[in-house]
Amino acid sequence: MFLLVAVLYALMGLLDYARGRVLARFGARFQTALDDRVFDAVLRRSILPKFRASPAEGLCDLETIQSVFTSPAMLALFDVPWTPLFVAAVFVLHPFLGWLAVLGGGALITLTLLNNSLTKQRVGGAQAASAQANGFAEQTRGASEIVLSQGMQAHMRDRWQGLRESAQENTVAASDWTGAFTAFTKTFRLFLQSAILALGAWLVLDNQMTGGGIVASSVLLGRALAPIEQSIGQWALVQKALSGWKSLSELLRTTPPEEHRHLLPAPKPALWVYGITVIAPGAKQPTLTGLRFGVAPGQALGIIGRSGSGKSTIAKALLGLIPVASGEIRFGGATLDQYGSETLGRFIGYFVMQVGATLRMSLLCFLTVENRPVNAEQ
Repeated sequence: MFLLVAVLYALMGLLDYARGRVLARFGARFQTALDDRVFDAVLRRSILPKFRASPAEGLCDLETIQSVFTSPAMLALFDVPWTPLFVAAVFVLHPFLGWLAVLGGGALITLTLLNNSLTKQRVGGAQAASAQANGFAEQTRGASEIVLSQGMQAHMRDRWQGLRESAQENTVAASDWTGAFTAFTKTFRLFLQSAILALGAWLVLDNQMTGGGIVASSVLLGRALAPIEQSIGQWALVQKALSGWKSLSELLRTTPPEEHRHLLPAPKPALWVYGITVIAPGAKQPTLTGLRFGVAPGQALGIIGRSGSGKSTIAKALLGLIPVASGEIRFGGATLDQYGSETLGRFIGYFVMQVGATLRMSLLCFLTVENRPVNAEQ
């Protein structure tokens, strides 16, 4: 009997290890399958001003979802379907023990639902506050030259510390609630195991059950309630994954993949703009209206104007980053939407040059040499 138990425990450990490895590889494949799609969506959405300074939350959400596959929460999910079988086995020993197991399991499930309803908003608030602090830090880092040259380091640090402290307070508060449910669940499960031992002892003394049923009922109850306890213990990670799944779904829904376009031949370096109207991202009124001009091969065009007059908007529209509301832009005879971003990028050079702390110049070049694209070194 002892050797049989040793072999069975060894087999159980081997199967637990095997399913853990399978889930880890499934999570890795899941992340690999979405990496390119999410990376492109994050990159394209960062064009919008309200997302430009934000961290790449989509990639973080994908990592959070992937981490669930290697956590005990996913293993507990596969153990939950066996809980009714263990409870039924307890009923075979004695109905009183079975009803005690049902009541205990129902109480733990109620605690799980209560934990979800009471901590969901707190965990979401903590994540939002942390993302806001990280976004502000990233925005400050991107403007480090301006911050340092204008002596704003102390002020920016104070603002960041205020956001960071708020995020920590929300995180600690959410952790306190989750920890309280976890501790109570563990204590209640141990109490149930003692209660079923006490009830089993009373049934044995009353000659309604044999002594072996006491041990069997305790083991079966522990196996029945263990997945529920593990789920509650990992609930913070599960909530982060659910929140990440929701935000990731929203990202992929609002940022669809780029449509496949037929490969066009290398265009001639001629640019023509026909009465375009452009609305900048986040704006309600058109920034540019009825704009017309053309640039023939070998010509150069400079656009000057005061800040906010639409110079950068013109450049982004010519790059295909901002769709035109009306009119059309033709490059080499074809409209910009007929080129994919990868193809168009082979013929357009664009860079921003910062001069001092306030002056910024953009240079946009449409380049072809003998109908062949110009590489970066050229």
